[in-house]
Amino acid sequence: MGQNDAKDGVKTPPAASCKPVYLTLDTGHMEVAPLMADILNKHQVKVTFFAANERTKTGDGSLGKDWAPWWKARAAEGHEFASHTFDHTYWRGDMAGNTVQFKVRPSAGPSEGKDFTWTAKQYCEEIGKSATRLQEITGKKTLPLFRAPGGKTSPALLAAARSCGYEHVGWSPAGFLGDELPSDKYPNDALLKKALRDIRPGDILLAHLGIWSRKDPWAPAVLEPLITGLQARGFCFQTLREHPQYKAWIDSHAGMAGAAPAK
Repeated sequence: MGQNDAKDGVKTPPAASCKPVYLTLDTGHMEVAPLMADILNKHQVKVTFFAANERTKTGDGSLGKDWAPWWKARAAEGHEFASHTFDHTYWRGDMAGNTVQFKVRPSAGPSEGKDFTWTAKQYCEEIGKSATRLQEITGKKTLPLFRAPGGKTSPALLAAARSCGYEHVGWSPAGFLGDELPSDKYPNDALLKKALRDIRPGDILLAHLGIWSRKDPWAPAVLEPLITGLQARGFCFQTLREHPQYKAWIDSHAGMAGAAPAK
C-alpha cells in the first residue's frame, strides 16, 4: 500500500506534505500495551518509547524477561527507544555545594520511595542502565535521548545528562494527552476532543502504557480515534529520530551515550 492510499477509510498524505507529530509512549503497568501495539501496527504508526523498569500488572517489570518479547517485536516493527531512567527515578532538587549532586527518589525497583543524593555520574548511570537493557532486549541501539519521570529537571541535571551523551525530551503543551488525569473529571471523549482541537504540527505527544490511578483507561480507547482523527486532518506520525530539534544531536551522538560525565 502506498503512502497516499486509503487505509481504514483514512487517506494518509505523502510524507513530503504531511504535518508531522511525534507520539511518545512512556512505560506503565503494561496491561494495555499489547492492544496499543496492535493499533499502532494496524495504522502503521511509528512511535518513540521511553522505558523504565516499572511495576506491571503481569510479569516481572516492564523491562523484565516477561516483557522482553514484546519489546523485541516493537523493534522489528521499526519503533525507536530511549531511556526513562531505570527505576523511574524522580529528580527532587539540586544539592548545594561545589560538587554537582541531586536529590532523587526512585518510584520503582528495590529502593522505591527512598530518597538519595546522587552525583552526576550516578544519574548518568541510571539513564544508561535503561538504555543498556533496552538494547540488550531489542538488539537495537537506543536514541541518545531520555525523559525524566514527570518531566522534572533542573539546568544542572540537564547539563549533567548532556555531558554523558543524553538530551532531554519533554512534550508539547497540547501534546499532554491527559491519560494520567482522573477519568471522572477528564473523561476519554473530552480528552480526545481537546487533543484533536489543539494539537499542532511539530508537537511531541505523551501517553503511557497503562496508568494505575485512572479508573477508565485512556488506552486503547482514545488511541485509535486520535490516530485516525489526526491523519484525517493531514497529520502524520514520525519518531524523534526525525524531529528537527533532536536530529542533529542524535546524528552527532550516535554511539556516544553512556560516556562519563564532564567533571
